[in-house]
Amino acid sequence: MRESPLSETPQEFDVKPRTDGKRIDAYLASRFTDYSRNVIQRIIEAEAVVVNGRPIKASYKIRTGDQIRVWLPELPDPTPVAEEIPIEVVYEDEDLTIVNKPADMVTHPSRGNWRGTLVNAVQFHFDQLSTVAGEDRPGIVHRLDRDTTGLLIVVKNDLAHRRVALQFEHRTIHKEYLAIVYGAPGRDSDYVEQPIGFHPTVRERMAVRTVEDGGRESATFYEVVERFRGYALVRCKPRTGRTHQIRVHMAHIGHPLVADKPYSGRDKLTLADLEVPGAKADDPEALLIERQALHAHALRFTHPTTEAVVELSAPLPPDMARTLEALRLHRAPMPAPAPRRSR
Repeated sequence: MRESPLSETPQEFDVKPRTDGKRIDAYLASRFTDYSRNVIQRIIEAEAVVVNGRPIKASYKIRTGDQIRVWLPELPDPTPVAEEIPIEVVYEDEDLTIVNKPADMVTHPSRGNWRGTLVNAVQFHFDQLSTVAGEDRPGIVHRLDRDTTGLLIVVKNDLAHRRVALQFEHRTIHKEYLAIVYGAPGRDSDYVEQPIGFHPTVRERMAVRTVEDGGRESATFYEVVERFRGYALVRCKPRTGRTHQIRVHMAHIGHPLVADKPYSGRDKLTLADLEVPGAKADDPEALLIERQALHAHALRFTHPTTEAVVELSAPLPPDMARTLEALRLHRAPMPAPAPRRSR
């Protein structure tokens, strides 16, 4: 196992009636929330989970009265370590910097992602970062999902951090995203106002939920930039900043983001999906994109010290640009037929 060494003293407890019938890995992951389910499964594989005196498999279903002993690995130090990871700086001054975050990079350390994050990178590149968000999130005033690319503000001192955070709180920061979605929305533009909360059964997902069920106010404006047969490029302007907001709202109206597996069920787009003659789904050359097609394209906000308006944009990353090029070539809308002349 790649985790820290297991503790010498096990945790011991009995199964209560309300959890009877749950899988052991799901039960332990819900009981020990600092450990991911994958980590729990590896602990089980290492026979560091014993039920009624015997090692079990991850699929074992617990029963009322089962006696469980589990040896957990020590949790890592939450203080992020500086790592020499390249980052693209779009703007920088004494108070803040704006970076163009790549795909497959978590914004800050969290369970299961203690290294290789944007925080680890900025710790290396900048001598001073704000501390308002805590020692595990220096400089971070907002975040982007792991596979969402684009502009992200990193703040260098606490006064600037508080002033930028107030702009987020008061919703005066203009954020603009570009997304490629399945299907072409019927309206050229619209406003989606649906509360968002945790998915009732899938831990990694969010969902449209009523306020009574824990949903929080959420609003997203979108407009269609370009239409294709079966797809569209849309510009999204979220008014609120809920987790997975654009992804959830677009899926809710029937147009999930391309290659967004949690919300569309598909994890990539290939030339074969576009029905290009001779293209094969398993051909690496035919792969267009294999992460949600979402890019934080533009930011506009008031500088925390000078009070000047800062307005920045970042071009589409290569995978989204490649996907758009393929859509224009192979899925361009059919032209309307020319009207017949009366004789």
